[in-house]
Amino acid sequence: MSGFLDERAALGGKVAAVVGGGGGIGAGIALALARAGVDLALCDIDGEALAATGAAARQMGRAVMAMTLDATDEAALDGFYDAIEAEFPRLDILVNVAGGTKRQRLDQAGRDDIRRDIARNYGYVVQSVQRAVPLIRRSGDGGSIVNFTTIEAHRGAAGFAVYAGAKAATANFSRSMAVELGKDRIRVNCIAPDTTPSRGNMLAMPPEFAEGFARLHPAVRSKGMEMYIPRGEPPPVEALADAVLFLASDLSAFVSGTTLHVDGGTMAAAGFLEWPFGDGFVPTPLAGTLRHMYRDGEAG
Repeated sequence: MSGFLDERAALGGKVAAVVGGGGGIGAGIALALARAGVDLALCDIDGEALAATGAAARQMGRAVMAMTLDATDEAALDGFYDAIEAEFPRLDILVNVAGGTKRQRLDQAGRDDIRRDIARNYGYVVQSVQRAVPLIRRSGDGGSIVNFTTIEAHRGAAGFAVYAGAKAATANFSRSMAVELGKDRIRVNCIAPDTTPSRGNMLAMPPEFAEGFARLHPAVRSKGMEMYIPRGEPPPVEALADAVLFLASDLSAFVSGTTLHVDGGTMAAAGFLEWPFGDGFVPTPLAGTLRHMYRDGEAG
């Protein structure tokens, strides 16, 4: 079966650029592509993580070019694409993973925070796609662009307003580019994760939130995920990497302009949580949960 799928996927011998491919989710994606026979051009702001990921991919026999840079630095990102053009005869796949934010209300955000959120969640994506498209066109075989957005692009994300707006822009930009590039056989899609076990997600929260969460017993920490995610657990990095493999491969040859939600069902749930103490799936806690939350709340 694996031989059949490998043949249909047709990833072997292709070249992928992964922006933010050094650590965490990006590393998982880069190494999954390498295992599928894809050569890599990687960039990341974390040079140490980037070196480790590049070394692991080379051990698999893959050609790797790696550059340490901030994707929001226009000159540095241009340099990355110049190096790809010089190093590789083709480019088939682009994955824009880099991004990030921190939780804060808009009235508490500084102008630099706002500019940074827009640049790292939308601005660099536009430049990255613009530079990648001519390189993908060189082969005449088409290609695949995968941009990371988020579930927050599809709902009102209080405390993450600028981030949510920037990611929504990335989603609609991707749909628009799918239309523009259709005749070139270049597909453009998005992946929208929700909660994932990544360092970036922890850094997005205020320190006191992260510290309080870390003090909880692991069994208690998991209860929140069981209530929030219909699957009962957050998707691992491997699940996101599998989604990229699908969208990058010929298995999705006629999938373009769409967003793939890799979230265990939270987008589908749209606010329905599986509350404990017999309340079940409802948008708001009922008597069973409320009685435990507010023990002194009963009338009389």
